[in-house]
Amino acid sequence: MEAYTTLRSDAEARYEEKKSVFIGNARPVASEEEAQMFLSQIRKRYPDARHHVYAYVLRSGSIVRFSDDHEPSGTAGIPVLDVMRKAGITDAVIVVTRYFGGTLLGAAGLVRAYTEAAARAVRAAQPVTRLPFCELQVQMPYALYPRLQTFFSDPEFRIADRAFEEQVRIRFSFPATRLSEVTEMLSELSAGKAMILDRSEHYDFLDVTS
Repeated sequence: MEAYTTLRSDAEARYEEKKSVFIGNARPVASEEEAQMFLSQIRKRYPDARHHVYAYVLRSGSIVRFSDDHEPSGTAGIPVLDVMRKAGITDAVIVVTRYFGGTLLGAAGLVRAYTEAAARAVRAAQPVTRLPFCELQVQMPYALYPRLQTFFSDPEFRIADRAFEEQVRIRFSFPATRLSEVTEMLSELSAGKAMILDRSEHYDFLDVTS
């Protein structure tokens, strides 16, 4: 499992150039089917628009797709794709819808407008890094719990569940790169009495700016 950058959520942003309105919509997706479904949704949302330019990049299958949707070749789909590539974004789709304002923009103007609309959509959707996280379920005697509360207060730990039954059980996750450190510290602090019942891995978000 390797870290990758994608979008946090759906977002929409607008840009106007000489009365042509460019509406950028972005969404995180996990498959080509999801990307095409999003494109269909945008087309239905703006059925009277002249163009629905799109680009998407997927980790699975190393898929890259884009379309100028009848704009001059190289003036629309590629600029949208370039926005994604420069931001290092994958598992995401961007659709830029254009309402023609009556004035031809020329190749340079189209590239500028589609680039700006896509970039605004990306910023609104908030790029995030998804890191491999390890999740552990740990069981311990009640007497150990007060001693380990400081351990579990680590800011990179994400507590998913606590159960107070015959013994205390805590399910928590953390960046997978810290697995050896976490298991060693847990064993040391509990004198080997804290038992790991289950272990799994998944992806979780980490803000690019953090």
